[in-house]
Amino acid sequence: MIADNVYDLILDDIFLRIPGVADLDRFFIKVEGFNPGGSIKMKTARGLVKAAENAVNDPNGIRLIESTSGNLGIALAVICAANGHHLTCVTDPNSNATAVAIMRALGAEVVVVDQRDPNGGFLGTRISYIEQRLAEDPSLHWLNQYANPGNPTAHEEATAPSVLKEFGKVDYLFLGVGTGGTLMGCIDYFRRRSPRTRIIAVDAVGSVNFESEPSVRHIPGLGTSQRPPLLDSNSPDKVVLIPEWETVRECRWLARNTGLLAGGSTGTVLAAVRREAARIPADATVVAIAPDLGERYLGSVYDDDWVIERGLAQALQPAQTDQSPKEDLHVLV
Repeated sequence: MIADNVYDLILDDIFLRIPGVADLDRFFIKVEGFNPGGSIKMKTARGLVKAAENAVNDPNGIRLIESTSGNLGIALAVICAANGHHLTCVTDPNSNATAVAIMRALGAEVVVVDQRDPNGGFLGTRISYIEQRLAEDPSLHWLNQYANPGNPTAHEEATAPSVLKEFGKVDYLFLGVGTGGTLMGCIDYFRRRSPRTRIIAVDAVGSVNFESEPSVRHIPGLGTSQRPPLLDSNSPDKVVLIPEWETVRECRWLARNTGLLAGGSTGTVLAAVRREAARIPADATVVAIAPDLGERYLGSVYDDDWVIERGLAQALQPAQTDQSPKEDLHVLV
């Protein structure tokens, strides 16, 4: 394969069978971390930048700004470096140091805000900073992944079709929810092409995406402290909320049982599959989206001291992870 642009090197057909999750015989994860930007956000970024370029008379050197917890910022930095655009990424202390370093290495300006918003997160603060910058400099273009229809469209046109093409029939599709772009794009596609597929949305405990109680979260990726306009909370067939200690446990289980070092969002989605497995027929085809790989989380999810310091030590205790928890306290139907 020869490509003219690095952002065209998006691999959308890599799936890994995952054994050992209850009695599921056909459980697969869609591995998104081999894209040039290292995550599923490469498709989102490509759509957002293209829409911005089409919205101006002269896209050469357009100046872009966006709020990001890490992966989208990296993907945007990849595309902006290739196209000669100026990019400002507004992030927060939960973003890991490696992600911030990558953004800067690719030429992006990185601003880290450190004041929590009223819901205990940083999203509201990041957006307030962007609004301030826009007021000061109208030439800036905010990509706004939280409300931009190009976000779900990217996954309706790429992520969802690749899943259905690979398997033909998908009984359950598990998707993590951050901005809601991946979820809503896949829902739009599957409702038309495979209406019998049950769509399970996965969110972090402490996120307000599905009107649950806000609380402090430490792992970037899934969840928000301010509900995104894109998200229709009634669209999924079911919502499962996962505490962060389960995210850590599942990331480590996956690494030590399959050799795949995955990111925090993947661990969260895997925990949801394990919770639901007892209610899924053993021969059902189950697919979960694994948004990124785990190298960027070596100083957090895979670091014992980091885990203990954040009150997640329960993840380090021996557990019967081949069985679904008997109690299902964080499930919203």
